[in-house]
Amino acid sequence: MKCVVRFTVSLLCAFAVATPALGAQGAVQAATSPFERLRFRNIGPATMGGRIDDFAVLESNPAVYYVATAAGGLWKTMNNGTTWEAQFADQDVVSIGDVAIAPNDANTVWVGSGENNNRQSGSWGGGIYKSTDGGHSWKHMGLTESRHIARVIVDPVDHDVVYVAALGHLWGPNRERGVYKTTDGGVTWSAVLQIDENTGATELVMDPSNNKVLYAATYQRRRSNWGFNGGGPGSAIWKSSDAGKSWTKLAKGIPEGSLGRIGLDIYRKNPNVLYARIEHRTETGLYRSDDAGASWTKVSTMNPRPMYFSQVRIDPNDDHRIYVLGVELHMSDDGGRTFIGNTVPHSDHHAMWINPANSNHVITGCDGGINVSYDRGAKWDFIDNIDIGQFYH
Repeated sequence: MKCVVRFTVSLLCAFAVATPALGAQGAVQAATSPFERLRFRNIGPATMGGRIDDFAVLESNPAVYYVATAAGGLWKTMNNGTTWEAQFADQDVVSIGDVAIAPNDANTVWVGSGENNNRQSGSWGGGIYKSTDGGHSWKHMGLTESRHIARVIVDPVDHDVVYVAALGHLWGPNRERGVYKTTDGGVTWSAVLQIDENTGATELVMDPSNNKVLYAATYQRRRSNWGFNGGGPGSAIWKSSDAGKSWTKLAKGIPEGSLGRIGLDIYRKNPNVLYARIEHRTETGLYRSDDAGASWTKVSTMNPRPMYFSQVRIDPNDDHRIYVLGVELHMSDDGGRTFIGNTVPHSDHHAMWINPANSNHVITGCDGGINVSYDRGAKWDFIDNIDIGQFYH
């Protein structure tokens, strides 16, 4: 009997949905479409995935952070991932290369659109965007033809000063690529480091003790229907000591000849220490500088698939604890000389944040979403409640 009753109720509900509505005078109103009264409801996600490109975490309250995705927009959590809010749904781009919160101002957030990876499925963006209300609304601030933005740095002293590392078009030449700077909050931009129409900037870091000192990695690349060329004479490491007015190419200890993609990080407690992942035909590997980039020493050959990853992270409290992002998450406790592979719920790691107040707290972003560890990577919590996915074909 219970089955009969349920079936009858289902039929009645279906009939009620399909029955034309009555107007104010009781006349039947014809539906303009057979789907006019169809309403979808969210019954998932049961699982999720999609490439993660970057995190911006509010250091004063790490439960608040933004997630930049390769093809799923920008998301924000206010409660350490318990719930999420789509922050970029009213914009006409879904690919986010980088996101940055202005230091000491949680309401000012910058987004560089267009992922910085080199896949055939790589999605491009429409420039740089700014929010002054914590991500609720956005304003386009230019650099439309940059297509792929790898890094955004907001000056910790003057928030109107912002630096952008723009890769430029993946499939062809263009001029709007390199390192750009604004001193008026994004109203105007100046190209402070440009190589040529084939070379963009793929990394940018600032000295945490001196906002005038910056390091940039440039990258010559080109994808075509028949293949990918990820390297050339345009790839290099550069340093500026005058807030981007002039740049010096760093060469001592760097492999000679054409380079590929380069990843950079600077040690928070001692900015004389930097690490670089350098792609090279014969000397690819992980390099360290102990003199603010003046010279470099190769510490290992660890540099998995640099054209797709090339991210390196230094523990903010221990310059011997190094993370190299690849298909696996590679971890070192001896300054990058030896590594162990860490088993994370999903592979292909592109983003990482380490809590400067607690190195046990780590967030990683991979092709399968977001993973969080509270014991320095020994165990991981997979964040499975965020509605993202990614189309490859």
